[in-house]
Amino acid sequence: MSKKGAKTCSAVVRPLMLIFFMSFGLCFGSELELLLSFTAKINDPSSFLSDWNNSSATFCLWHGITCDNSSHVTSVDLSGQNFSGEVSSSIFQLPYVEAINLSNNQLSGEIPHDALSSSPPSLRFLNLSDNNFTGSIPNGSISQLETLDLSNNILSGEIPPEIRFFSSLKYLDLGGNVLVGEIPISISNISTLQFLTLASNQLVGRIPSELGRMKNLKWIYLGYNNLSGEIPKEIGELNFLNHLDLVYNNLTGEIPSSLGNLVDLQYLFLYQNKLTGSIPTSIFGLKKLVSLDLSDNSLSGEIPDFLIQLQNLEILHLFSNNFSGEIPRALTFLPRLQVLQLWSNRFSGVIPEGLGIHNNLTILDLSTNNLTGKIPEGLCNSGRLFKLILFANSLEGNIPSSLSACKSLQRVRLQNNRLTGDLPSGFMKLPLVYFLDVSNNSLTGKVGEQEWVMPALEMLNLGKNGFFGNLPESFGSDKLENLDFSGNSFSGTIPSSFGGLSELVQLNLRENKLTGEIPGELSSCTKLVSLDLSHNQLSGPIPSSFSNMPVLGQLDLSENQLSGQIPADLGNLASLVQVNVSHNHLYGRLPHTGTFLAINASAVSGNNLCGGDDTSGLPPCKHSVKNPVWLFPVVCSAAAVLVLALAAAFIAFIRRRKNLELKRVENEDGIWELQFFDSKFSKSVTIDDILRSTKEDNVISRGKKGALYKGKSIQNDMQFVVKEVSDVSSIPKSFWPDTADIGKLVQHPNIVKLLGTCRSEKSAYLVSEYIEGESLGQILGNLNWERRRKVAVGITKALRFLHYYCSPSVLVGNMCSEKVIIDGQGVPHLRLSLPGLLPEHTKFLISSSCVAPEIRESKEITEKSDIYGFGLVLIELLTGKGPTDAEFVHQSLVEWARYCYSDCHLDTWVDPTIRGHASNNQNEIVETMNLALHCTAGDPTARPCAGDVLKTLESSFRIRSWVSSSLKFSSLF
Repeated sequence: MSKKGAKTCSAVVRPLMLIFFMSFGLCFGSELELLLSFTAKINDPSSFLSDWNNSSATFCLWHGITCDNSSHVTSVDLSGQNFSGEVSSSIFQLPYVEAINLSNNQLSGEIPHDALSSSPPSLRFLNLSDNNFTGSIPNGSISQLETLDLSNNILSGEIPPEIRFFSSLKYLDLGGNVLVGEIPISISNISTLQFLTLASNQLVGRIPSELGRMKNLKWIYLGYNNLSGEIPKEIGELNFLNHLDLVYNNLTGEIPSSLGNLVDLQYLFLYQNKLTGSIPTSIFGLKKLVSLDLSDNSLSGEIPDFLIQLQNLEILHLFSNNFSGEIPRALTFLPRLQVLQLWSNRFSGVIPEGLGIHNNLTILDLSTNNLTGKIPEGLCNSGRLFKLILFANSLEGNIPSSLSACKSLQRVRLQNNRLTGDLPSGFMKLPLVYFLDVSNNSLTGKVGEQEWVMPALEMLNLGKNGFFGNLPESFGSDKLENLDFSGNSFSGTIPSSFGGLSELVQLNLRENKLTGEIPGELSSCTKLVSLDLSHNQLSGPIPSSFSNMPVLGQLDLSENQLSGQIPADLGNLASLVQVNVSHNHLYGRLPHTGTFLAINASAVSGNNLCGGDDTSGLPPCKHSVKNPVWLFPVVCSAAAVLVLALAAAFIAFIRRRKNLELKRVENEDGIWELQFFDSKFSKSVTIDDILRSTKEDNVISRGKKGALYKGKSIQNDMQFVVKEVSDVSSIPKSFWPDTADIGKLVQHPNIVKLLGTCRSEKSAYLVSEYIEGESLGQILGNLNWERRRKVAVGITKALRFLHYYCSPSVLVGNMCSEKVIIDGQGVPHLRLSLPGLLPEHTKFLISSSCVAPEIRESKEITEKSDIYGFGLVLIELLTGKGPTDAEFVHQSLVEWARYCYSDCHLDTWVDPTIRGHASNNQNEIVETMNLALHCTAGDPTARPCAGDVLKTLESSFRIRSWVSSSLKFSSLF
């Protein structure tokens, strides 16, 4: 054949061959083109795909690619590379691929509609979890697919009944989306399925009884939905089931006795439902049970001694129910029992005498019941008990001396009982106890004569007992933050050594018989927020040094015998918000500054004070000296200067206000409405600067509601961030005025400032300040414990400002670590969404794993929803694990943390980066995890408010920088 003929033939044949091979995916060329096509719409900030190009010798050497011996692509693993953009269907058309993993990125858009229909029969593993995919689950079937993970996206719609066509699935995870509707009965046709996770969606209706057909199931996780009805008795037919988790639903009725047939069951979690009736006796025959949690229901009845059969049980949670009767003695014979929490029930009778002797107890919480009798001697026989919570019962007798030798104890709460006798001397030498509360009992003795050596002690409450004699001079701890000796019969003077308690936040000595003067050394307690010395017999003056206490907020000196004048500078203390000096022998003028300006009359009554304003109710002070003649011209001159200053300030205000007004600007892209909230910014940035920044080269990230761009002013290189607002047409008219209000109002050092808005009929952008730094999620592994403390407190201050000092309050909506930017000084800055949510803007809620569970049901964001998200951030700060981590595909981060907290070994859950600090900061870490779990309580009303969270953190953390910060930014609070 001639060269010309060969060339003509090649021109015809080669395209036909290429079409043929690409149609059937049977040539290397097609695999190369399919891979390159995948990169077309992908943003790769870390250049992970830099070697994916035509010049590469072979794609088998590319990052994330694995090939077989024939150089065919068998695996594509691109997980955790921070990719954004949309996914091309080409990746699902690789002819020999067996595994595709695109999880833990920021990929968005819909999953290609043919992803599950055009994929080759070789595909066994598909993981698209932890992205921002939207739309519905695509139809299709891959007959040989064994793993399908679409969890933690924003997938909506119903679970398609065609799911049954995935006939070889062993692992199916659709959790952490916004799926609606009922669980399709057709899912029960997947007879091979072993792991089924549909948790954290908006599924409703009943749990299909047909699940009982799926004989290979080992794991069922349907928690955090709105499922209703009864638990199907057919689940009891799943002989291989190891883990059953139906938590946080609206399940009603009784626990079916058929669950007692699940002989392999190790974990049974039914908490936070509406279950009634008693626990079926058959449940106590599940001999492999390791953890049983039926808490937060309406279960009732007695707990039978059949419990003795659960010899492998480690954790038993039955709290917050209506159980009655006695605590079964059978509990004492469970050798592996570590965590026993029965609080908030109606248990009566005595605590079983042998409890703890043959167990392995680490946590015991029997509080808020009707228990009587004595505290057993053997509770700490394991030597591992670190949390003993027995408050709010009717326990009597002495505190067992054996507890005095329990060196593992860390947290002891025995308040609100009927305990008598002395506080055992050994209790005052426990090395790890950081929280000790025995208040509101009938204890007695001279504790001030004992030697206190408690190096870890942070909170001590002996209030409302019968202790007498002198107060202790020392406690052997430099960490003491809360000290309450109120309601006793202590006498003598307040030790001046209390001034050495440098971490003290609260001191309460009210209702004793203390005498002498108030020691001025107390002013050395620079972190003291609350001081209550009322209802004693103290004399002498109020120390003038109190005026120098930087964070003192509450001061109660009432019902004493104090004399002299109130220090004039005390009213200048910016932090002071509440004062009571009533019923003393004070005289002279009431300070006319600070909190004294609006003080209640009852707080200053019973003295010889004068003031003359309507609030205090005091008589006016008499003027004994006439004004000198020269005073009049001086006053006039000062007044003239003041008028000129005010006029200049008014003119500056008018000019600034004009700069911040809404403007209409026209350019080549149309007419824009432009408004700035910062006068300096308004002088430096133009509409062209903003629009010029919205180029692909300036993309910082792409999220669920548009992209973030980095911009810069041509005039002076001022940097800023532009956020694209998608779907402009659906935004209500009230949004922009509300946004303007937020921009003007939200000025806080821990919140990224909103600088302006610009919008047209087709596009809209929000402009905020640029913070040089990285998100908390990106740099968490580089933060030590000290810096994590700083982050936690900074975020809490931001939340408190948004919730308390903005009217109406501003909500974050989906609080998570990616919204926290850490600058070069380690200061956290909270980035708001759109730019913050007012209560009426709930339709803009971005569903994510950071959203509180109640939002999925009510669609309503509240301040307590933000607190839930903050709790997740706290857990991430402590553990290094976030709600989107791959290991939480079968359980929520909160659930995992809840059980980790019950384990005494911190090294099983503390982030390895700070594990070396755990021994020195163990109490802080444990207390912070306790706070995190309170913040993530299922019931929103059980979560603390932002103000209480901040108080708890500042009480738990020994942070020195917050004092200066509170002074610097006191005007904001």
